[in-house]
Amino acid sequence: MTTPLVPVDYQQLFRSLPDNFLLIAPDEDATILDNTDRHVGVSLKSREAAVGRPFFEAYPATDEESAAIIRESHEHVRRHLEPHTMPLIRYDLARPEAEGGGLEELYWEATHYPVLDAQGQLQYILQRTQDVTEKMRAAQLAEATRKALNDEQERTRFILESLPVMIWTAQPDGNRDFFNTRWLQFTGHPLEEEVGMQWLNRLHPDDRDRVLKIWQECLRTGQPYQAEYRLRRADGQYRWMLVRGHAHRDADDTITMWVGGGTDIHDQKQMVQELLEQNEQQATLSDQAYQAYQEMQAQRETFYNLFMQTPALICILRGAEHRYEFVNPEYQRFFPSRKLVGLTVAEALPEIAEQGFIDLLDGVYSTGETFIGTEIVVMVHPQDEEPQRRYLNFTYQLFREQGQKAGITVFAFDVTDLVQARQALENPGAGVQ
Repeated sequence: MTTPLVPVDYQQLFRSLPDNFLLIAPDEDATILDNTDRHVGVSLKSREAAVGRPFFEAYPATDEESAAIIRESHEHVRRHLEPHTMPLIRYDLARPEAEGGGLEELYWEATHYPVLDAQGQLQYILQRTQDVTEKMRAAQLAEATRKALNDEQERTRFILESLPVMIWTAQPDGNRDFFNTRWLQFTGHPLEEEVGMQWLNRLHPDDRDRVLKIWQECLRTGQPYQAEYRLRRADGQYRWMLVRGHAHRDADDTITMWVGGGTDIHDQKQMVQELLEQNEQQATLSDQAYQAYQEMQAQRETFYNLFMQTPALICILRGAEHRYEFVNPEYQRFFPSRKLVGLTVAEALPEIAEQGFIDLLDGVYSTGETFIGTEIVVMVHPQDEEPQRRYLNFTYQLFREQGQKAGITVFAFDVTDLVQARQALENPGAGVQ
C-alpha cells in the first residue's frame, strides 16, 4: 500500500528556513516578495509592512553610501546573473514604537543570489543577510581597548622619560630589564649593555660586592632597596648616587617587578664631607647636618609604582597658562588643603605668583630652556598659620607632544633642613635664616 504524497507548502517551508532570507523581485525597485521568519525578527519590521513594497521604502536607508552599495549589488546580480557578496556595511533600522522607536545601530554582511527560470532568465533575487552587529561592536571595543592601552603605555613612557631621575625596573629574580634615557645617557652605554646584571660593571670596583649583597638581600626578603655607590659616568668620572627601589606585588602578595630610581648626590656628599673636615670641633652638629641631608634624600627618590610614591615634589603643568594636570602626593602635601588639579598656578597659589615663579614658568615655556633652581626661597602660606620660609631645589622643563609645546614638568625637593644645617655650621651661634 503506497502512502499518498502530501503537497509541500513551499512558501511555509521558505519562511521556516533557519536563516535570514529576503526574496526580491528583479525590477529596479527591488520589490520585496517574501522573507523568512528569521529575517522578520532581525529586520525589526513585520512581514505585512515590508512585502509588496520597494526595498528602500520597506527599509529606508540612513545614509546614501550604504544604500549605494546595496543598489550596486542588486545591479550586479541583474547584469551578470551571478551571486554577489557586499562588503560589511552599517545599515540602521527603525525600532517599532512599542520598543521605544528611533534607530538602532546595526551592521550587516549580505550576499545576493540569482534565482533563474527554466529559460535562464532572472526570476528572483535571494538576499541572505547576516547581522554582525555584536561581532562589530566586539571588534570596536577591542580596538578602543587596544588604543586606550597604547595611550596609557605612551603616557607612562613619556613620564618615565621626562622625569629628571634615572629610572630602572627589574624582574622578580633581580635582573634589570629597563633603564630610562637619563640612565643610559649618564653611563654612555646602550640598553643591551645594562640589562641583566651588567649594570654592576658601571660601579666603582670598591662598591660592587657591597651593593650586590644589599640587592640580593632585598630580593630574598622583598624589603625596599637603598644603596649609595659610585657610578661611572660616560666621561669616566665616578659620581656618588643614591639609588632606591621598591617591589611591586599583585593581589596574592607575589612580587611581579621592581622599580627604582637613582639621583646624583656627588656634590652634596662632597659638600658635607668638606664641612665635616673644616669643622671637626663641631662634629656633633655636622653629624646632624649629614643626617638631615640623608633624610632629605630619603624623601627625594622613593619610587613606588613608578612615580606616585616618590618623595620628590612632581607636577605636570599643561599649556601656556600653567594649569595643574597632575600632582603627586608629596607635592600636594607641600600645599595642604589647597585644590590644585584643574586650576592654573596663579589661581591655586596666588602667593607663588607674587614671588615671581610665574615669570620663570613663562620663560621656560617661551624659550624651551630648562630652568634649574638651587636652594630657592619659597614663602609658603599654610592655612591659618604664619608664612613659612622653605628652600627648594627644582627643575622646570618644557615637554612637547607631537612636536608642539604642551606644558612644563616640575621636579623639586625640599632642602630646607639641609640649608639650615649648613647655615648653622657656617655661622655657629647665629639663628637659622
